[in-house]
Amino acid sequence: MRPFARHLVGSLILGSAIATSLSAEAAEGGLSFYIEGQAVPLGGIVPPPGLYFDSTTWFYNARISGNRQTQIGGNVIADAKVNLVADFVTALWVTPVQILGGDLAFAFVMPFGEPAVRAGVLLNGPLINQALGRPVGVSVGDATFNPGDPIVSGTLGWHSGNWHWKLAGVLSIPAGAYEPGQLSNVALNRYVGDISAAATYLDPTLGYELSAAAGFTLNGRNPATRYDTGTEFHVDVSASKYLSKEVSVGVIASHYQQITGDSGPGARLGPFMGRTTAVGGTISVTGELGKVPVTARLKVLREVEVENRFQGTIGFFEVSFPLWVAPPKAASEPRPIAAKF
Repeated sequence: MRPFARHLVGSLILGSAIATSLSAEAAEGGLSFYIEGQAVPLGGIVPPPGLYFDSTTWFYNARISGNRQTQIGGNVIADAKVNLVADFVTALWVTPVQILGGDLAFAFVMPFGEPAVRAGVLLNGPLINQALGRPVGVSVGDATFNPGDPIVSGTLGWHSGNWHWKLAGVLSIPAGAYEPGQLSNVALNRYVGDISAAATYLDPTLGYELSAAAGFTLNGRNPATRYDTGTEFHVDVSASKYLSKEVSVGVIASHYQQITGDSGPGARLGPFMGRTTAVGGTISVTGELGKVPVTARLKVLREVEVENRFQGTIGFFEVSFPLWVAPPKAASEPRPIAAKF
């Protein structure tokens, strides 16, 4: 498979530098910034200097049933279901600048989508108090298409032979179309920072990939609900095999755990610390559109061992391609145009 290294494009998909909003549930209303499985495969790779584009559609179908409660938009609800489709459009710029021998990259992400949320029981909150509000105990639903909070990130990436590793910092800015008191919001309406590290071993001769990524999410207060979400920890691992220069398959495992409780006047359910483990698989296909390499990747994970969260199925469909890649330096070490940025 010696031509593999020349043809490997990989996925310019949303990873640790593009931690997205509205994860499977925990934190305020179950709306976490981190999504399980997002940082792998190829989590440690930063591509060569250039400009890259990615569009990732995220699907999430889950429920929190029985007498279990959660809080969304200041509303306390129970027996709830969520069916979410959102897209995250990303531009990645890998600069020619190096810091401590690592390649410096920046990314900008704009999410938008339509979370459809239905609760079997409304217990408390703004939906009761509105002029046309509902009585306690009634079922409620909401589905609104809206933009989320813009996300910016900075990354430093290194490589040596088959090893690739990086450090990333991400900031979500509360500038989306958040509607106070509503159930359907892509925006989280709070500042969120995420710091992470990732490493990848990629053997272009044998076609094997191993990746691991871990990080912490630090949350600010939502001023509309006066809710302080606790600090969160997340880790992803993957193992993949390239069946040819165009096709790869792999397995993914992910774990999320809140390590400090929620607080503030709006946290009506107390600390509400959540955790979950998700497992699944992935397949990617690489081809050319004209002379532009394009990668499409599908990932599906199922959440298990869930506490204080919705439980369901996560899906990603990602399309990635370079807009422009700088000509390689004569003495530079060849790298795959593959990344988790």
